[in-house]
Amino acid sequence: MSEALLYDRVVAITEEYLGPAAHRFVARQVAFHFHKAPQELTVGDLPKLIEWTRLSLALITENYSLIDECIRKLSQLAKLEEIS
Repeated sequence: MSEALLYDRVVAITEEYLGPAAHRFVARQVAFHFHKAPQELTVGDLPKLIEWTRLSLALITENYSLIDECIRKLSQLAKLEEIS
């Protein structure tokens, strides 16, 4: 699977929770924590990205069920990407 598509899939999941801000949110997470462009995101980056996403979402909402749901979906994506 192409890395650009991986980024798009991460954004699609995150967009369910952050709306249009998801693109900027994920791009900033990738740039800040991995020092790379969003299209360079790899499957190996997903575990760390998921943890940073959990921490970041906890700073902006106290709705832990929403955070858990988002993280669950991102974790499912990571598992699917690992086996493909």
